[in-house]
Amino acid sequence: MSRLLPNDQVCEAYRQTRQSVLDLLDVTPESAATLVVPACPDWTVQQTFSHLVGVPEDLLAGRMEGITSDAWTNAQVQRHAGESLAELRSALEATIPSFDEILPGIPHPSNSQLVMDALAHELDLREALDLECEESSLALSVAKAWLLGLIERQDPSALPPIEAATCSDLELVRALTGRRTAAQMDDLGLPGAQIVAALAGTPLKPPA
Repeated sequence: MSRLLPNDQVCEAYRQTRQSVLDLLDVTPESAATLVVPACPDWTVQQTFSHLVGVPEDLLAGRMEGITSDAWTNAQVQRHAGESLAELRSALEATIPSFDEILPGIPHPSNSQLVMDALAHELDLREALDLECEESSLALSVAKAWLLGLIERQDPSALPPIEAATCSDLELVRALTGRRTAAQMDDLGLPGAQIVAALAGTPLKPPA
């Protein structure tokens, strides 16, 4: 049986995450735009927001070649280079009517992966800006389900110790999206080395 949540919940999780990103853009000062995001050290705050704007833009425009690759995401960053946070907010808001029309038609597991990516970068930004992150949410549940499915495909033997861990959904998702070192995962009661090995070859790269 699939771990993935039903499509209506996945769609709602994306809408909630998008609204959280819009709210975050409202409260982030322009002076923070050039801050480096520690979880994505190649990107600044402005560039991370650019990616979050660029994903729905690319899906709407049918720019699917190399989807999720570094080249695909970096093109989004370059396209919005030099834009203010206010301009990025307007650009994201402009995608809403059209994107909400196609959102229910995005198949699973791609729709859950979409939520996972948007949530991961929202949390990256919140950590960079020293803002609170929710310990549980619908989006975390969607992301967790997709990530556990990924681990199950990569290394089924890693699942029992992961599922036995008592850490929050927030910490589990941060670990499985490559935002924690193996030692930090071990401290959470997770099999750090196994998770690092399972994520090898994916875009989710834990720090050394």
